[in-house]
This record gives sequence, C-alpha cells and structure tokens, in this order.
Amino acid sequence: MQKEPGLKWLFLDLNSYFATIEQQENPKLRGRPVAVVPMPTEHTCAIAASYEAKAYGIKTGTIIREAREMCPNLICVPARHDVYVRYHNLILEEFIKHAPINKVWSIDEWSCRLPPGKRTPEAAAQIAQNIKQGIWDNVGVAINCSIGVAPNSLLAKIAGDMQKPDGLTIIRQEDLPGPLLNLKLTDLPGIGFNIEKRLRRAGINTIEQFWNISPKHARKIWGSVQGERFWYWIHGYDFDEPETQKNYMIGHSRVLDPSLRSPEKTRLMARRLLTKATYRLRRKDFYASTLSLSVRTTDKRKWRRTIRLSAPAHDPFTFLQNLDTLWNEMMHNLNTFGPPPTFKKVSTLLMDLCTKDDITGDLLDENYEERLKTLSKREALSNALDKLQNKYQKETVWLGTTPKTLSGYVGTKIAFSRVPEEEEFWN
Repeated sequence: MQKEPGLKWLFLDLNSYFATIEQQENPKLRGRPVAVVPMPTEHTCAIAASYEAKAYGIKTGTIIREAREMCPNLICVPARHDVYVRYHNLILEEFIKHAPINKVWSIDEWSCRLPPGKRTPEAAAQIAQNIKQGIWDNVGVAINCSIGVAPNSLLAKIAGDMQKPDGLTIIRQEDLPGPLLNLKLTDLPGIGFNIEKRLRRAGINTIEQFWNISPKHARKIWGSVQGERFWYWIHGYDFDEPETQKNYMIGHSRVLDPSLRSPEKTRLMARRLLTKATYRLRRKDFYASTLSLSVRTTDKRKWRRTIRLSAPAHDPFTFLQNLDTLWNEMMHNLNTFGPPPTFKKVSTLLMDLCTKDDITGDLLDENYEERLKTLSKREALSNALDKLQNKYQKETVWLGTTPKTLSGYVGTKIAFSRVPEEEEFWN
C-alpha cells in the first residue's frame, strides 16, 4: 500500500456514449434531444440520453411515454449494440497511441496507470488533451469524453465525474479532501443505497465525516474489509484490489419484439440465443454442465428451471436437445396454471463452466463409451460450423429457423461489465 506524491492514474469516461455514437453516425441528430431505446414503443425506457435530452430531465430508465411529455421533440432511435462495440474498439485503438490501458471497466470507461515520467499535472494534462484530440481527429468529431487524473483509480474516476461533458479534472494528493467535500456520499462509486443507510446509522452524513473516521471504523460499517480498502482509496493510497474467483456463466436474453411473442416464435428465439451462447462457450474453450431457461410473460408470470447434463459439453446440439425438455416442461406449467402465454422476455444461461482438462468420465456408466462417441461427433460438427463462421465472418449455416428482429441480430447486447466481441454480432 502506497501513499506517495504524484498523479498515478488516468480514468476516461465517454459522455452519453450510446446517444453520442448515434449523433456521430447521423449528423442530423447533433444538437438535438435523442433517446436510445431497445424497441420502438412508448412503453419502453431510454437506455441512453443525449445531453440535449438530459437538459429536459430525461435519463437512463425514463419511460418514453413520460420522456415525450418532458420533451415533445424527443427523437428515439433503436439501440445498435454492434455499432457501439465497433466504436469502442476504434477509441481503444486511438487511446493506446497516447497511454497504456490497465483495465477496461465497461463499454465507455477504462483506466490507465500513467508512466513514471508522466505523473506531473502538466504531463498528465497533455496526455489527456492528446487523447481527446486524437478521438476527434481519428474516430469522430461528435465524441466527447471526460477524463480524471488522481493518485489512484477510484479518485481518478471521481475526478472524471466532476466535469461533464468534455471535462478534465485533476485531483492531487495535497488537494485532499477539498475537492470531495461538496459531493454527496452516493456520488462516490461504491456507496450505494445500502451502504449509505449503514453510514447514516453510524452518524455519517457527509464526505467530511467519513474522511475523519478510522479505517477500522469503515470496515465495521461495511461489515467487510472492503470498507477499510475504500477508506484508504479515498485518502489517496494506491494499491491493487485482490482478484476474486469468478463463477463464470455465459448466456443471452432478449426482450421480445411484439411480433415475436407467440410460443413458437419465442421457442425459436430461445434456440437462437442458446446457439449464440454455445458459440461463445467454444471461443473461450469452456464446457458447461448446466443449462437454465427462464421466461417472463406479458401478464407478469415468471418461470425458470435448470437441467444438469450427464457430462459437460459445448456443442449446440446437446444443449438444444436439453432445451426442448425444459421448454416442454415450461409450456405445460404455464398452460396448466393460467391462460395460454404471450411471452415478453426469454433467457438461456450456461453454468458450471469448466475446461476440457477438468472433465473426467464416469467409468461406471454402462453407456459412457456410446455417449462419448456421440459427443465427439457433435463436437466435430460444431468445429466445422465455427470454421465457416470465422472464414466468412457471418453465419452461413443455421440450426433451424432464425427469428427476424428489428435490430438485425439476436441475443448479443452490452452489459455493464462486459463488452461483447464484434464476432458475436455476426448474423
């Protein structure tokens, strides 16, 4: 753990990213209130808003029906996750011309540990300006970012949030806690609703009060060592957080277009989502032992079940066969305990992942050899399909009927902590 002078971290946050990219792609949208939506309906919500829309009070999560009351001239555009990933990669390529990347936090955020010779305010500010100019010159003139520079990555992120859009804020060790004192507790990344409640129960209502407690007191409030770490980060110490063991899962879900909500079209969508998930599974050299299917109907019924395979697999055929079992069970359940379903959302999830080296056969299973032959054939066929897809950078062979969606692709979307690969959008 280190507390030493110097600016060690730079944090970049792309401003109103999805909406900005739409304005970059379509100059007619620039300077106008724009909301990015998952589907063209008044009952959906904005998943991004341009700064012109934010001026009317529209933000992520605002129902479009209400957003139009706030701003009658609001322009709604359907989300294009493939385009946002493409621009993400272009901006990353530009960024690394000027500074190394240590961590990609999300589609629109990443951090950089500044080289030892670039840790003065003047040098860090020059790097930040070079990054901004490089994005404007080589990626898009409508794309702005806010950059924060500080002794550690958390303070750099906080600094980046202080001036938007197109900001540059530097917090030096000797400035602390001054720049933080006008913030609310919940302005600090890592303090959400529950932690704020704990802090207030402990009599801590301001950043200044939190600053003046001891690290052990912070640990007690959090109920874990994370509180103590957070205290040290806020005080300017720089150290790496221990790696945590992840419980890997791979899956896809989709809120269905109105035209795809019948049982048969939803079943085809579930098959398509699962096929996409198994493709990702093979690209990562993983096998899965458990399949989950979940659905939500328009009348708000929910159903979720899992099925465990007799042996780990990563070919689509094995999982599609098990999906049929789950689907039939689900339809029987929904038809028995309610009206015939109209579906709103469907999800498939592959769990209990392992590598090939982790797989051990059950020698007491009398069908083991036959099952192994079947899996080997399915794996060979999957490899052949993958080679065709990689060669032509699109799917040339489909397993069953492919649903036609408004977005033009199925399943893949950007999650907060995962940026899809461009290959996942191949259709």
